[in-house]
Amino acid sequence: MKKNIAIIMGGYSSEYEISLKSGNVVYEALDSEIYNLFRIHIFKDKWVYVDDAKQEFLIDKNDFSVTINNSKITFDCVFNAIHGSPGEDGFMQAYFKLLDIPQTSCGMYQAALTFNKRDCLSVLKPYGIKTAESYYVNLGDNINEDAIIKKVGLPCFVKANKAGSSFGITKVYKKEELQNAIEVAFVEDDEIIIESYLDGTEVSVGVITYNGEVKVLPITEIVSDNDFFDYKAKYLGESQEITPARLTKEQETKVNKVAKQVYEILKMKGFSRSEYIFKDGEPHLLEVNTVPGFTKASILPQQAAAVGISLKELFGNAIEEALK
Repeated sequence: MKKNIAIIMGGYSSEYEISLKSGNVVYEALDSEIYNLFRIHIFKDKWVYVDDAKQEFLIDKNDFSVTINNSKITFDCVFNAIHGSPGEDGFMQAYFKLLDIPQTSCGMYQAALTFNKRDCLSVLKPYGIKTAESYYVNLGDNINEDAIIKKVGLPCFVKANKAGSSFGITKVYKKEELQNAIEVAFVEDDEIIIESYLDGTEVSVGVITYNGEVKVLPITEIVSDNDFFDYKAKYLGESQEITPARLTKEQETKVNKVAKQVYEILKMKGFSRSEYIFKDGEPHLLEVNTVPGFTKASILPQQAAAVGISLKELFGNAIEEALK
């Protein structure tokens, strides 16, 4: 009997449009001969099933079911394609755990931890994972610009602590630019991380559980046409994404080892894509994404394609792993 699969997309953050694109790609790619597929839009004001005629049916949040023509439908598994809150920060993971519905992303704790850049880097540092120098600021704190520059230097990056797709990130060259960058970041979150600039090759490494094994996918080198890998570089084609990355064998071995180590230290499952910059020959971790982009142009699907894994296989495997 075909299993009912809910593909959740949308979300409550600035990333909702990207998430809708990802979710639709998943819907198109999964095998409808094997699964009954349902597109579920998750927004603050409504949770709805959207059929092919764009008709909407309300989701019953008590048990995550939907009633169509007086027939109640429940789901065997959820494919999580929500970037940002509530799909990438632990809320949906906790909700489905309580309802005992399998889902394709990592667990609640791992999602909450990795979505919080400051906490994630702090947890990994004792394991020898290298990171940039950082300075933390919360909304309402006194801003000591001299102390910030003394700690991280210039140029530096000011980032919203809990945001994705490079929303709320500014590269700061001069002390006079710091206050404005902090205000930009506070639009996205009430916590900020300010990091030293790492001048080196930037790479993105996908790690997934595939056929029961932790698999590191081919590495992608990021060459942004802009000052850094910002929203335009990520989604509007203003970057080169080179897979496999132009690394030495030693660099490749090092970053593969670290990426797998991070996945296993955090007891991850499902998808992950982590970003690194090489400084003095060593990979320094920037962040971990647990619901990476799923469009054909997105990095992780490109990496999977490089080893012959199609979108259908990539997404189907995620469902089968979740159902185990």
